[in-house]
Amino acid sequence: MEIVWLLLSLVILYFGAEGLVSGAASLAKRIGISPLVIGLTIVSVGTSAPELLVSVKAALNGQGALSVGNVLGSNFFNLGIILGISALIYPLAVKRQLLRLDVPVMVLSSLLFLLFFHDSTISRLEALIFVLIIVSYITYMLITSSKEKPAQKGEEEDEIKISKHWLLDMLFIGVGMAALVYGSDLLVVNAVIIAGWLGMSDALIGLTIVAAGTSMPELATSVVAALKKRSDIAIGNVVGSNIFNIFLILGVTGLIAPLHTTDINYVDGLFNLGIGVLLWLFMKRSSRIRRSQGAIFLGAYLIYFTYKLFLI
Repeated sequence: MEIVWLLLSLVILYFGAEGLVSGAASLAKRIGISPLVIGLTIVSVGTSAPELLVSVKAALNGQGALSVGNVLGSNFFNLGIILGISALIYPLAVKRQLLRLDVPVMVLSSLLFLLFFHDSTISRLEALIFVLIIVSYITYMLITSSKEKPAQKGEEEDEIKISKHWLLDMLFIGVGMAALVYGSDLLVVNAVIIAGWLGMSDALIGLTIVAAGTSMPELATSVVAALKKRSDIAIGNVVGSNIFNIFLILGVTGLIAPLHTTDINYVDGLFNLGIGVLLWLFMKRSSRIRRSQGAIFLGAYLIYFTYKLFLI
């Protein structure tokens, strides 16, 4: 029965995130916030909300391994599976801003995690540094967005639809948040039970089952974007989510309850850094993420997954 509840929790998380993102984006556009800012802030936070709530819930329960594993596993899933599949569907054009700012910030997040987690702990001070960095990043994006030309802002207008009334926006936001809170609680409880049956550690179940489940909003967004040949959204969604996962989720979670686990080690941290550097190198060499490179991302994830599942 726990498997049924686990699957149900993933469905609830998916629709909860969809409701939150749709309502918040509609409300933001209604009051005049630019689509770029909406995508970099509201949508990124919205699609990362399942990871945030699951990690906070796990940390409060003393399950640091599940909390950290969820974040790292989501990052692996985002680049290995989501970006890999998206590139296989349609080669992804690389925007200059991603290469100059966003991907380097994502690599920085992975590097800082590797440095901070060398003692298997994210302290409140280190979590505070994460939060300060993400606040600075968002502030910078808000400032640069305000200087954009109208023509540039108009490119993404059609991606965001305004509802018939602002009360509908508030309803979607409220229901979405409630669904995320309930779904995250349901997911953590049943994932831990299933992990016990299978003899899996909290870290492994966080890196795999929970991470894949909480990444469903990103998967849906990027695959649909690739099918529509909107590569900027497909790549930007993945990169933005990875930045928020470490800086925002581990930052907020670590401030609430310092994170400690020996089940996540330097191999996990190095893989997180390495796959991000790989994306940056691919972007430096070409203006597109090709299908062959998408296959490499998929292969890298499968190798890591096999290592975690069978070799440790």
